[in-house]
Amino acid sequence: MQEAVNLSLFLMNLKVKKRDGTIVPFNEEKIHNAITKAYKEVYGEVLSEEYISQINEVAAWVCESLCKNVNLSTVDIEQIQDMVEQELMSVNKAVAKAYITYRYKRAMARDEYRQLMEAVKKKLTAKDIQNQNANIDEQSFGGRIGEMSDLVMKRYALDYCMSDKTKKNHLENRIYTHDLSHYAVGDHNCLSVPFDDLLKNGFNTRQTDVRPAQSVNTAFQLIAVISQLQSLQQFGGVSATHLDWTMVPYVRKSFMKHYIVEHLKEQEDFLALPLMTMEKNELDEWISERKGKYLKELGLSEEDFCFANDKLDEKLYKKALFDTIAETYQAVEGMYHNLNTLQSRSGNQLPFTSVNYGTCTLPEGRLVIRALLDTSIKGIGKLNKTSVFPCGIFQCKNGINRKPGDPNYHLFRKALKSTSLRLYPNYCNVDWSGNAEYDENDPRTYFSTMGCRTANGWDINGLGQLKDGRGNICPVTIILPTLAMEAIEAAKTELDTPSETTIFDIFLKILDEAIHDAKDSLIERFEWICSQKPESAKFMYENNIMAGYDGKDIRSALKHGTLAIGQLGLAEALQILIGEDQATEYGMECAKKIEHLFKTRCAEFKEQYKLNFGVYYTPAENLCYTAMQKFKEKYGEIPNVSDKEFFTNSMHVPVWKKMTPFEKIDIESQLTGYSSAGCITYVELDESAKHNIDALETLVNYAMDKDIPYFAINVPNDMCTNCGYTDEIGDKCPKCGSCNIRRLRRVTGYLTNDYKTAFNKGKQQEVEMRVKHE
Repeated sequence: MQEAVNLSLFLMNLKVKKRDGTIVPFNEEKIHNAITKAYKEVYGEVLSEEYISQINEVAAWVCESLCKNVNLSTVDIEQIQDMVEQELMSVNKAVAKAYITYRYKRAMARDEYRQLMEAVKKKLTAKDIQNQNANIDEQSFGGRIGEMSDLVMKRYALDYCMSDKTKKNHLENRIYTHDLSHYAVGDHNCLSVPFDDLLKNGFNTRQTDVRPAQSVNTAFQLIAVISQLQSLQQFGGVSATHLDWTMVPYVRKSFMKHYIVEHLKEQEDFLALPLMTMEKNELDEWISERKGKYLKELGLSEEDFCFANDKLDEKLYKKALFDTIAETYQAVEGMYHNLNTLQSRSGNQLPFTSVNYGTCTLPEGRLVIRALLDTSIKGIGKLNKTSVFPCGIFQCKNGINRKPGDPNYHLFRKALKSTSLRLYPNYCNVDWSGNAEYDENDPRTYFSTMGCRTANGWDINGLGQLKDGRGNICPVTIILPTLAMEAIEAAKTELDTPSETTIFDIFLKILDEAIHDAKDSLIERFEWICSQKPESAKFMYENNIMAGYDGKDIRSALKHGTLAIGQLGLAEALQILIGEDQATEYGMECAKKIEHLFKTRCAEFKEQYKLNFGVYYTPAENLCYTAMQKFKEKYGEIPNVSDKEFFTNSMHVPVWKKMTPFEKIDIESQLTGYSSAGCITYVELDESAKHNIDALETLVNYAMDKDIPYFAINVPNDMCTNCGYTDEIGDKCPKCGSCNIRRLRRVTGYLTNDYKTAFNKGKQQEVEMRVKHE
């Protein structure tokens, strides 16, 4: 009896030190419960009397063993668990094994949690700056919160959202699943916004509703507002597919307003108006009453107020035209400033915005094009900085703007001047063979793209070549160099001296399997996105911003988007497989076999699943670096493959290869036709380009004639942040001597701020290795 009392007193005073260092009272019940769980793991929920007796025996032995050390006041939790494990081994080995396994799993979970929290700490304290997205400031409060949140969400997506096969391919650097943090929440990538409808009909937001635009100034303000709102419904960019055509009605509305106001100002009773004391509604009524009377007297309707109408009064026409031009320029400048200042995501991130334009031959549309280009040329802010957003994209079209005598040729020339100074606009090919069967009379079907390169091909679900309201739902990227190494290893196990042909054939088989895996992972994610409620993106679905929504099931809209199978590192994969890249004749032959397999399989998947699978030449802003780091960890440094910090993007010619711009276009134009979900070709020129617009015109037309869908020209864009001088600058500004230089460069298809601070290590090295194409 006394022994029992002593044991009880001892255990009452005994303390347990947990793994986190905290001290808690000893609790025999917890030991009992842990042992019981192990028994139930082996024998089920209902335990026999024998097993219950064993449980009590083990728990009692542990307590008695602790009591023998009379000087013991605090015991480690691990010591208690070791004692339980020891006694179980003598009482019931099967249960001991289950208990050991349980301890191991718990230890792994604790270790993983600790690692996760350490990674979270690094993100929250800005100790692990990766610059994964050049548009995010990871040093900022918002950036730190966003990076921490992404870290946790990515872990959740890997562990709870995707299949084991998709997770394995991602972790093994074979098939990269993009934007894992957004996988978890279930939103989609990017969208071409139907601005025509939103400006014409107005739209609803969470807090209010917005009336239809009644002027060009309001319309351009709403472009920025809508871009910001839509960017919060997704994780990618937004684009306007034909902004020049979109703005024509609102230029005319402004023109009519200015025309009628000028007329009213000439009336006798205008001078008698008590303007400083009139209520706004009183003034509106005064204008409306006289406007209606004036239009009736002259037999004019709103449709008559266009720049091409010679029935209007010449003097009033001139005044109204002057005011409309001034308003349009002010509106465009306002949009540029808004899109470079309206930070809508964590990390001070601006919406990724793109505007396509260049084909409207109406005088109002030409005014919009001219204003967009002049604003781009001028730059923004007090130092006239090159605008990072929106990405300007000039739509080249035969018979419209490409040659002397075309109605918009002069605007094409202005676009070239802007490119020479500001890198924007880029150029897309309305006559690209991949956009066949577009409607000549519907600019919504003209080829357009997101700034990065994403594009929408023919919709198998009924929308044809319509671009508005469609986007890239979700992409994956196949890491080609990893598969190439797998082919080498597989060949070694099959043959003593494998030939290159054999290795390449093995690679194609491995690639084919990977493309099917990529398809499965995309369908998996597509279904997850489709399972979300429309309330998750209320602005988008309530306003029918994504085309085809039936008001019930968001699948009705999502099915019109693109499921993109991307690729990274074609050049390095070819080096591994055949010792040369696509710049050689044999290398191109092999490259075409690879791209043909991508295109064939995507076409098959498209028909089989009635979803818009497409080949995607991935931007890989961050992936080019992270995929290389993982590759090096596994395979080490391989000459011409992993002896640098980045993989060559998609199917591009390596940036360090010396060639003329025409040669680069010749090579890449042989591959761009395999892609339906987006690609870009660009060339690097020196600072002399700004003095040779004719040469730029030759280059752009050469690319268009070679059936390149999307083309960009990189020219030096360094700016002194002290005085605003812009050109290619060495260490110091030649004008004021300042060392504060912003070095703007293209990443993917967009521009970003100084590449030395905004880019990751891989992209920084890539920029520095880029050679001029001369």
